[in-house]
Amino acid sequence: MCTSCGCQGQGTTTTNLQTGARAEIAALPEHDSFGDGHSHGDHGHGHLHGEHQHAHDHHHGREHGHAHGHDHSHAHSHDHGDHDHAHEDSHRRLELETRILAKNDAIAAKCRAWLAGREIVALNLVSSPGAGKTTLLERAIADLSGELPLFVIEGDQATSNDGERIRAAGAPVVQVNTGTGCHLDAEMIARALSELKPSVASLVFIENVGNLVCPALFDLGEHAKAVIFSTTEGEDKPLKYPHMFSAAKLVIFNKIDLLPHLDFSMERARENILRVNPGAEIIEVSTKTGAGMQTLYDWVRAQRKAAGQLDVI
Repeated sequence: MCTSCGCQGQGTTTTNLQTGARAEIAALPEHDSFGDGHSHGDHGHGHLHGEHQHAHDHHHGREHGHAHGHDHSHAHSHDHGDHDHAHEDSHRRLELETRILAKNDAIAAKCRAWLAGREIVALNLVSSPGAGKTTLLERAIADLSGELPLFVIEGDQATSNDGERIRAAGAPVVQVNTGTGCHLDAEMIARALSELKPSVASLVFIENVGNLVCPALFDLGEHAKAVIFSTTEGEDKPLKYPHMFSAAKLVIFNKIDLLPHLDFSMERARENILRVNPGAEIIEVSTKTGAGMQTLYDWVRAQRKAAGQLDVI
């Protein structure tokens, strides 16, 4: 997962594309700042980064001066040392991953409660790069903006290109640039929400970083994850990335207008999705022609209705 691949979200920023306000976010702090207007992120960032660097140094055999103390003339002893170091490094890495996810989940729970208290539905859109998340959002904003208030949190490693597209389409948007990070986390969402200030009973789209691995692990406090699965990808994508597809409530097949030109079996793709996640809802759309989009909007309306009834149930 992310601590193993080195992703610590260093250099993460939020930018309010309406006002130009820009702020830095530390990676998964000890104390979250959701709803208090300022961040305690620096308390946790150095601690976590230090532990990650310690694990990284340990992995390369450089732990606090002990690394170069091996007697290389005794191969048997050195081999045992390597085994012990690898075991200890694996244990430290697992502990770090567990702490990071626990901190993330605590912040996500506060985000979820904040959203639910305002009857706001937040949908976490995830996909491979190029599957059509931003284009789908542009179409949805054009079609739904007269019906309900829409807000967007736009996640990318760098640039505000997609965020500017969303702003031009007519929705308030906060751009989150994750820097070295390969996903959004709950602290980023908490900070983005405090800047975005979505209205009561609104719809918040979270466009995650294009990646089908790490976003599956990080709860953002969203109502549901929706995977956008393009017909230009292989039918076996759900089998290759089972954790993401099993975490999704909705799978949106995009670019169905290209089916006549592709060697892609919708039937096999559906079978693979349901093999991984038997409860997944599946909707077929074309953001280019608009086919299937009304079915998607009906699904969104149903989620909003359910959110409005949470206090009654």
